[in-house]
Parts: sequence; structure tokens; C-alpha cells
Amino acid sequence: MRFTSPTRNSILPFLLTSLPLALPGTTSAAEPSREQFAALVEEIWQFSLREDPLFATSTGDHRYNDMLQTVSPEDSARRNQADEFFFERLEAIPREQLSVADRISYDILRRQLHDSLAEFKFGSHLTPITQRSGFHIEFPELYKNVPLDTTKDYDNYAARLTAFGAHTDGNIALMRAGLRSQQVLPAIVLEGWEKAVDAQIVDSPEQSLLFDPCQQFPTTVPQSEHQRLRAEITAALSESVVPAYRRFRKFLAEEYVPQARGSISASALPGGREFYRHRVRHFTTLEISPEEVHQLGLAEVKRIRGEMDGIIRRVEFTGDFSEFTKFLREDPQFYADHEQGLLNVVAFALKKMDGELPKLFGNLPRMPYGLEPVPDYVAPRTTAAYYQRPRGDGTKAGIFFMNTYNLKSRPLYTVEALSLHEAVPGHHLQIALQQEIDNLPRFRRYGGFTVFVEGWALYAERLGLEAGFYEDPYSDFGRLTMEIWRACRLVVDTGIHYFGWSREKAISFLRDNSAMSEHNIRAEVDRYISWPGQALAYKIGELKIRELRAQAEEELGERFDIRGFHDMLLGSGAVPLDVLEANVAAWIAEQ
Repeated sequence: MRFTSPTRNSILPFLLTSLPLALPGTTSAAEPSREQFAALVEEIWQFSLREDPLFATSTGDHRYNDMLQTVSPEDSARRNQADEFFFERLEAIPREQLSVADRISYDILRRQLHDSLAEFKFGSHLTPITQRSGFHIEFPELYKNVPLDTTKDYDNYAARLTAFGAHTDGNIALMRAGLRSQQVLPAIVLEGWEKAVDAQIVDSPEQSLLFDPCQQFPTTVPQSEHQRLRAEITAALSESVVPAYRRFRKFLAEEYVPQARGSISASALPGGREFYRHRVRHFTTLEISPEEVHQLGLAEVKRIRGEMDGIIRRVEFTGDFSEFTKFLREDPQFYADHEQGLLNVVAFALKKMDGELPKLFGNLPRMPYGLEPVPDYVAPRTTAAYYQRPRGDGTKAGIFFMNTYNLKSRPLYTVEALSLHEAVPGHHLQIALQQEIDNLPRFRRYGGFTVFVEGWALYAERLGLEAGFYEDPYSDFGRLTMEIWRACRLVVDTGIHYFGWSREKAISFLRDNSAMSEHNIRAEVDRYISWPGQALAYKIGELKIRELRAQAEEELGERFDIRGFHDMLLGSGAVPLDVLEANVAAWIAEQ
């Protein structure tokens, strides 16, 4: 089990050669249950940091700053054995003897361990990459995500570059094991894989993105060390990183891609239907079936389409829905002429929302956020935008990455909703606040549940209606396009992975029910294919938050305080939906 951000993967450390060395000793049975639980939580946390050094660095723990994760089928098995050991110890602690706060943490930890064990059973670790994520895509951004302020930081950076060769070979070993057990990605989502890999195979180290820290050293690194550090990093790039990417390219071209499966459904994998049912429960945190999710999605699509049709009538467009979306996709008034133009529109929306936040929240994060374009080497194959959380030591802000590739696929009418989702009051506000909750166990400060994180961000888009956004009907149509896109996910994800839909049927469903660009539709469908179940979290989480807000408004009437309600929702971090429901019930009772 790894305590990582719900929106990012990690990389790792500390080779523990046997389970007794990897696992802490048991605590005394005579200790009170609360002390036992606190000790176990700390032991699991320390284990997760040792096992995943980049995650440790991101939380502000710098003990493993010169390491990467050790990766191999044996390492995965060892970590699974550790999860089993921790799960048994957790089960032995009498939950009823814990405080109310500790019971919440107990239930969350139990759920995380349980799901981690299930993921291993289904072989998820054997597909460590997708078309838009994985070690090969994330590693070139290493220099943006680690400290580079001192000579020691640069030495650590060089050590991590040197370790990348073994890290790559370990991932290749995992993927070879996946080939043997038929746990392999669909061929369709691997199309165009070369771009992300080839961008890192450079003729000279100076051409690598990872050489960037040597272009200009900070003043805190003595001039006398520059030549030595530049030489170390140059050697690591030429002797470890670039050869590793060459090996990975050869493996993909000659072994992996030729054996990629023709099917796109998770149900086609060994034990696939059971695996997908697990994924539905995992990402929604509810006891809900794929059939129920599919029907819920169809109902939401129908409801939102009705609102979209109302806007078409409002702007007095004479054609039908498909003609209107064709107009939106093709009319140049809805698109920026250049990259900076798009970023300027995004920045304006964000700054406007910054000024409205105090009307909706009593607590705001101390940590700021920034705006950057998605890196060129991954932009063609990734989604419209994503967010990267702040570093735990406070030395790096959160970043909203906006995709500026193919500007004719980045409509301006979706910018307000997209910006509110990724930054404020969406991901940045929620995640930065969570990391600043001092009395929250660290595994909850730096972890969480996708259904809450993404459900909140989708709810945050809707909050724009209460903050003076979407005054332009086209922008409001863009908001509904974003919402119906998430409702379509309930239909499309279950359709692909449980009901046997083809890729083209999924693309057609999105095309017929949204104003998304063709490029975005195809990129999104491929994302759902390669990441079964994750796309369900958004709409399921948002619907639950809206349901709980309606309940609170009805029961409290004039006593309902929107700022207090939001502070309560965010005050426990990203929790599963049953915990969220209990928190709201307790808050209503307190009012």
C-alpha cells in the first residue's frame, strides 16, 4: 500500500532484502488500543516513505532524497506481504475502544489496505504505465519536483538520475511478468507511445530536460562546485538515463507493443469482471454495481441534455443539438489564436475566483498555486488539464497544468469550469487545505480518495454559479458540457469495461452528448480504456456532495451557513463517502 496523491503516481527506495527487515516489530499487547493504533499508523507511514522516496520528498521528508523506488515483481510481492501483515495487526486492535477521530482513521486505513491487497491480487502492479502516465512520462519532470537549492541537493539529484537505469529495468521486469500473465495494456491506447520516449533519447546530455538545473545554478551552490556537479549530472544522463530510455524503447517496440491485447475491456483480463466490480467499489467507495452506475449515468445525461437544450433555445440557434455543437467546435470565435492567449483567459478566470473565495469559505489555504502549460512531450496524449499538489515542506506551490497543444481543441467556453475544477475552489483549494490540517494523521494529509477529490472539484465547477461566473450563455453551456462529460463517463466506462462497448461506440456517445472537441473525446476514451473505473469517481462524488448539501439546507433552513458547510466538508481531508455522510449528519446535529 502506498500513501500517494490520488491524482499522481510515485517513484521509490531503500532495498529491504527480507520481510523481517522491512516490517517493524509488533507493539505490546498491554498498550492501550489508542496507543497501539497510533504506533501502527506511524509504522505504516514510515514504511511507505522508505518504500517510495519521491513520495517522501513530496511530503517534505528529505531522508531519502538520493533514492528512487526499487521496482521488480519481487518488490511488489514483498510490499503485498507487508500489507497483509499490517492488515492483520489493524484487525487485532479493538475499534470500539478508539476515539471517534481514531475510528475514522481506522476505517480509512482498513479500506486502503483492503483495496491495496485486492489490486495486487488482480495484478494491477503488472501494468505500471498508461498512455498518459508512468515512470517514463513523469521522470523528465524530476527537476521540478525535488529540492535543488544546495550542493547536497544537486548530489542527490545526480544519484537519482544514476538510479534511473535500475528503476527502468525493474519496470520492464514488471511488464514482462504482465505479458506472461496476460496483464497487458490494450494496443489502441499505446498508439503514439514513441513521442514520450523518443523525446528523452538525446544525442548529448545538454539536450535533455533533466540537464536544465545545470543551465544556471542557484547562488546557494558555490561556484567552485559547478563544474563537478555538471560533470556528475552529465555522466548520469549519458550513462544511465538515456541508455535506460533506449532499452525501454526497444522493449516496447520489440516485445510489449506487438503483444498488446486487441480487446479494450477490463472484463477481458483474467478475472476481469470481478476486477471491474472491485474497481467500481474502489473508486466510488460505495457498494454499487456496474449496472447501477450505468443507469445512473444515463439518467444524468438525460437531465443535463435538457438544460443544454434550454441554452440552445436561449441563444436563438436555429439548428439541433449536433448542429450547435458542430458550430461550437468549428467557429474560430471560441478558440485562442496562440498559447499565451489561452493561458491569459485561464489566468483571468482564476484571479476572478480568488476574489470570490471568502464568500464561500471561512478557511483558505496558505499555499499559493501557479499556472503552467503541459510539457510538449506528453501534451498530444494527455487530457485538457491537470493539477500537481504542493510540496509538503512548503517550498513548491501547487501547479495547474493547462494543455496548450492543438489550440483548436481547447475551447474558451470551457475555460471557467476547467479552471475552477483544477485550481480554486477545486483541486488546489481542497488539497492544499488538507496538507495544512496539522491534527490530521499524515497518511490522510497526503493521501485520500478519488471520489472525494474529483467529486469536490466537479462540485467546485458548479460553485461558479454562486460566484458570478457563467454569465455568458456559451460559458454556461461549457459548464454543462463539462458536467455531462462526467455523466457520460458513468455510461462509457461501464459500457467499455462491463457491457462490451467498442471504442468507436464510446467516442460516438461522447460526441453525441457533449461539445467536446474530437481530439479531447478520443484522448478521454483512451484514458478510460487504460484506467478502468477511475472516471466513475467524479460524478458519483459530486452527486453525493450535492445531496448532502441539499439535506443540510433543508434541515437547517435559515441556520444553514455555506462557509461553515464547506469548511466542515474539507476539514477532514479527502474521505470516503460513508465517512463524509457521517460528518455532515454530525454537523447538522451540532447546528
